[in-house]
Amino acid sequence: MANIEIRCADWQATVTLNRPEVRNAFNDEVIYELTKAFHELGGRDDVRCIVLAGNGPAFCAGADLNWMRRMAGYTHRENFSDAAALAEMLRVIYRCPKPTIARVQGDVYAGGMGLVAACDVAVSVDSAQYCLSEVKLGLIPATISPYVIRAMGARAAHRYFLTAERFGAGEALRIGFVHQVVRAPDLDDAVAALARHLVQAGPQAVSLCKQLVHEVAERDITPDLIASTVRSIADIRVSPEGREGIQSFLDKRRPGWLPGD
Repeated sequence: MANIEIRCADWQATVTLNRPEVRNAFNDEVIYELTKAFHELGGRDDVRCIVLAGNGPAFCAGADLNWMRRMAGYTHRENFSDAAALAEMLRVIYRCPKPTIARVQGDVYAGGMGLVAACDVAVSVDSAQYCLSEVKLGLIPATISPYVIRAMGARAAHRYFLTAERFGAGEALRIGFVHQVVRAPDLDDAVAALARHLVQAGPQAVSLCKQLVHEVAERDITPDLIASTVRSIADIRVSPEGREGIQSFLDKRRPGWLPGD
């Protein structure tokens, strides 16, 4: 059985964690495969949106137990290398030039929280449970923290990093960790609706919008930042996609990047 499944159709790619027997927990092989998948899909012209999903009852339970047993005997150098691979996987997902959606069909624990947080948008079933459980093992959620803290905010992170409490989808929505909560039968329709919006937008503009958020979020509003945003809008206005978008609006026609009917 493959660790992940990849399906591409209608400008959308779906990357599915496929280890339901271990609640989609990841190990070094899964980390390598996810990194490779998002790197390659991010460079494909026929992909405008990537959905990260999971098979089985859980979205991702964090680290695989057998992998953790191996890590227990690792040297500091081996642990550093291992953690660096996980950090690179999260970075590749977060920095992927294509917009990403986490389709959360079940529980999310520990490192799985990093996968959800690294995606641009997260849609969760109302029955999903969330947990940052690391401190109960005498560990810390270090490699996932840059993404999880950005997603839920520092105040919520203070609580859930320190207490390792489980919390439900409603609380995940309240603190901003996920964007939408739906009933299980409505999950695919909700994800499909978001994907349609992403596919119909200018692909270059979407990629640059992701970059814009990364560069502007939580920065002081300085003259340098303002100058950077001025350059960004000037650049996109004179780009082929920007000119086509404006002209198609003025001409009251479909822009050339829209998929055919």
